[in-house]
Amino acid sequence: MKRAASCLVTEKVVEVKGADLQTQAFGVSSNPPIVLIMGMMASMLWWPDRFCEELAARERYVIRYDQRDTGLSTHYPQGEPGYSSSDLANDAIAILDGYGLETAHLVGMSMGGFVAQEAALRHPRRVRTLTLISTSPHAVEGLPSSTKAYQEHSAAAEAVDWSDLGAIADFLRRDAAMLAGTRHPHDAEAVSALIARDMARAPSFASATNHFALVSGEEPARLQACDLEMRVLAIHGTADPLFPVAHGEAFTKVVPHARLHRIEGGGHEIHDRDIDEMVRAIADHTV
Repeated sequence: MKRAASCLVTEKVVEVKGADLQTQAFGVSSNPPIVLIMGMMASMLWWPDRFCEELAARERYVIRYDQRDTGLSTHYPQGEPGYSSSDLANDAIAILDGYGLETAHLVGMSMGGFVAQEAALRHPRRVRTLTLISTSPHAVEGLPSSTKAYQEHSAAAEAVDWSDLGAIADFLRRDAAMLAGTRHPHDAEAVSALIARDMARAPSFASATNHFALVSGEEPARLQACDLEMRVLAIHGTADPLFPVAHGEAFTKVVPHARLHRIEGGGHEIHDRDIDEMVRAIADHTV
């Protein structure tokens, strides 16, 4: 795929209560800001460089960051996260503060989509728009479960030795293959390289398993997607095995001003061949 023209890339650490968050920004700071929030056990590297570069080329200021227990951000003892999902939501707003931004567009994927929703529900005046990729709306019941094949794969996680980096890497490679869509061939080699890069970069990669234990510090009933005040764009693959596309469709039923962009045959991933389509949708949404 054609890469975007090179853009300015800067890095800095944002200090929050109880943690330091590693961040990276693409583009010119005077452009409309977009903050990217990645999902469970995944550092900011899972936002592909080209994805960030293409958004920056569309005159956006793109900030991605490592959530707690991923990448170069603060890590906690395995099994003892010492933070809740509410802290992760507040971290997203702290990123705005760290960059001197009054407001920003939030883009969250998978678990990062839940974090983005909670940040928007807690701090609606700080969030211009929401883009929610391969995720599900807060407090909406009756949505379909993951596919049977993915449920069986997830059950196998109980047998993984989460203190063994080799075992973790093997599971993550299988997981990426299970999450792939039907529209494009799964690039196992690229995924393996990304996993290796992610694991080598983190001082304590096994700590990322703390994300499994997160519990919100807020009464769940107070966090409902229908209370979102800003425009919402749901981007969802029609072949997503973790959150079937009905989860993306649900946003249009419960959230005012929400709309859905389907990635035909897309899975629970940001496939390189889908980046151009996804970037166009996000750029149109964040005007």
